[in-house]
Amino acid sequence: MTKNLRPYLNLIKENKDFRRLWIAQSVSNFGDWFGLLALYAIIGRYSDSEFLLGLIIVVKMLSLALFSPFAGYLADRFNRRKLMIWCDLLRGVAVVGIIFVDSAATLWLAYVLTAVQMMLSAVFEPAKTSSIPNVTSEGNLTNANIISTASWSIIFTTGMAIGGFATEWLGTTNVLILDGFSYVISAWFVYRAVIPQKRLSKEEMYRTRNPLKGIKEGLSYLVKNRHILRPSLAKGTSTVFLGGLVYLLIIVSEEVLMMGSIGLGLLYAARGFGTGIGPIIGRRIFREEKDWVLLMGLAITFCGVMYLVVGVVNSIGLMLLFVLFAHAASGANWVSSTVLLQKRTQDTFRGRIFSTEWLLFTIGNSFSVVIASLILESGIMTVKPLIMVYGGVMALAGILWSFTITPNEKAWRLNTQQGTSNAKSKNF
Repeated sequence: MTKNLRPYLNLIKENKDFRRLWIAQSVSNFGDWFGLLALYAIIGRYSDSEFLLGLIIVVKMLSLALFSPFAGYLADRFNRRKLMIWCDLLRGVAVVGIIFVDSAATLWLAYVLTAVQMMLSAVFEPAKTSSIPNVTSEGNLTNANIISTASWSIIFTTGMAIGGFATEWLGTTNVLILDGFSYVISAWFVYRAVIPQKRLSKEEMYRTRNPLKGIKEGLSYLVKNRHILRPSLAKGTSTVFLGGLVYLLIIVSEEVLMMGSIGLGLLYAARGFGTGIGPIIGRRIFREEKDWVLLMGLAITFCGVMYLVVGVVNSIGLMLLFVLFAHAASGANWVSSTVLLQKRTQDTFRGRIFSTEWLLFTIGNSFSVVIASLILESGIMTVKPLIMVYGGVMALAGILWSFTITPNEKAWRLNTQQGTSNAKSKNF
């Protein structure tokens, strides 16, 4: 076991700049989940509206989605390290500001500050993901992303649970203050890291001084470079189904398992654990980078099939097992697509590419959840059959990927190899 973990432990131990960036990400991610239940508690305290509780989720997703294109532009145009520091500090201020919500009349402040927090997160995430290749070697890039994803999984499964207990014992004010302080700690570790970055030339800076021009240039770069476009679609293709399926787990816990928050906690723990181990398993099976676009299609299909089974079984044990399998595939899809984007994208465009990917992800997730909730609300379908439909269509999407995207990837690789061989022959 220790032998299998050694490459990851060595990377953390030996690469201080990656270690500091990783700690910063882990601390800020923990803060995100740790303070979430305190925010829900405040909304519940001053309103008994289920709509207002659901609205905070919509605000979070829309703030991320709408600000993502501009966030990527900022991540390419300015110093990413400084951007991350400022994002952390300002997110801390926004979170602490929620403690001033003390009545139904001031509840709007929680929504405004949450929107600000998520807009800043929209800048932090592409800046962080774009920086990982610059603080690690190409050989360690996959390990670095596996560590990042596994850390998210662990934090996801523990952060909300700890936050729930903390909200109950310490109160919402103290939890939000601690949450704000976590961003300060994250900023400190980013400050101590050395993060190289290839900057835009003076001509590029002048040409893209208009943000809309810079955003348009990034989209044009993505569309023209199909070998970059393909992996950028992987997360969006997956989450347009998986977002709704994760939402449906809430209903399953309440209406099928009759276990409430305990059942949901177990299902989400299985989700988090699967996401953590999936990239490690995926890398062992698909060792060659040339097979990773194939892996994405297979992972989407496998994830859909596993949720199709979740829609059939009624045992909590079997549900946990198949949810774990489904998200193991999802985690493998996530890391493989991220690494390919990091390797294939020019540094000066990386922020815009990752923000576009994040935009597709958030829109797909939101669309998936809204459709699922409307179907349940209208009574067209109950939760178990709906899970089977979502899972089945997701599996078909993965099969379609394998018959369209995967052959295009193989053709591109073949052309690239032939071009390289011809160039060598000419030089010889």
